[in-house]
Amino acid sequence: MIVRQRTQVGIVGAGPAGLLLSHLLALAGIDSVVVESRSRSYCEARQRAGMLESTTVELLREVGLGRRLDAEGLEHDGIYLQFAGERHHVNFRELTGGRWVTIYAQTEIVKDLIAARVAADAELEFNVTQTEVSGLESDRPVLAYTDAAGQRHEVACDAIAGCDGFHGITRRSIPGSSLLTATERSYPYGWLGILAQAPPSTDEVIYCRHENGFALHSMRTPEIGRLYLQVPADEDIDRWPDDRIWEELRHRMAVPGWELTTGPILEKGITPMRSFVAAPMRYRRLFLAGDAAHIVPPTGAKGLNLAVADVAALATALVRLVRDGRPELADAYSDHCLERVWRATHLACWMTTMLHVIPGQDEFESELQLAQLRNLVTSRAAATMLAENYTGYAPLRYDPATRLGPSAIWASSVA
Repeated sequence: MIVRQRTQVGIVGAGPAGLLLSHLLALAGIDSVVVESRSRSYCEARQRAGMLESTTVELLREVGLGRRLDAEGLEHDGIYLQFAGERHHVNFRELTGGRWVTIYAQTEIVKDLIAARVAADAELEFNVTQTEVSGLESDRPVLAYTDAAGQRHEVACDAIAGCDGFHGITRRSIPGSSLLTATERSYPYGWLGILAQAPPSTDEVIYCRHENGFALHSMRTPEIGRLYLQVPADEDIDRWPDDRIWEELRHRMAVPGWELTTGPILEKGITPMRSFVAAPMRYRRLFLAGDAAHIVPPTGAKGLNLAVADVAALATALVRLVRDGRPELADAYSDHCLERVWRATHLACWMTTMLHVIPGQDEFESELQLAQLRNLVTSRAAATMLAENYTGYAPLRYDPATRLGPSAIWASSVA
């Protein structure tokens, strides 16, 4: 027997995009059902991004999700750029007139969102299987799934949001390959990342360009470090025992008078580097958000922040569409988001190619990288460009009560 239900917005995926969208919609009185193929414990444990733009922080505070963020987040004025054995500070707050970045792990944001949705008695289903979307040619699409107890559900929706990541089902459900354009680029290297029980050796994140390859020193808490090494794209993690990882991090990040703090490695893995953008981010009443629509290299710390920007815009558009019957913002959603996506993609690709060393790279390419880095630490104009893009270059388009008209919410440019 199939359980037939009705909701206003069906959401596929209980990552930060799907959970935040459900939360924002609820603030405007819009019902939603969120389904997730993974378990709650998996969603609350998987390690992902941790660098938040100031605009992301401000939104989370505005919608009642800032308590733990403010208590545990690590606010940073800027970053360090290291190359040629020297380390230079780039002060974002000074360059942008007050904008900053905050370290607060995506894992913690997901925990906060799940707690908020559970407290609100939201319809949130984990461990679902056989998820499908259908009826996309109509104004009443259907979200179907089988719950953890084996019961089949069909949920009639006014709209469906695909927040189910790069490998999810929603993007692939858009009919006709000619309706969706995917552009992508893969890089010949990946990041070997570790989570270590080691107090950070730095007050702010260090981006390091070294002849052996890129290295990054970040943190999750005052006790837990998050560090990365550039490795070949097809590298075998078994070739990197803990001692070798620490030795290579020391070598690449060495500067006079500085010492790397080490400790037990709690988790390690290799992340591929790629760029991917699908357009448009909408098919009739199916909307894509976050990794379902775009992937950026982690160098620019944009993935989570783009997801937040997407769903802030999407929540506002869906409130107008579902509650008020006004489609203007829904019609503008994809173009609006893609302008921000491409600008973030440019930043991430630029930083990636400037800081990573390709095997067999010649002296000409190496000198070009060093010239770019020297320009960033000696030119205020160049440093300001980095700071503005890194910290979040435009306000988020979010108005849960839709008090503003379309022209006020959607600017023609995100610049």
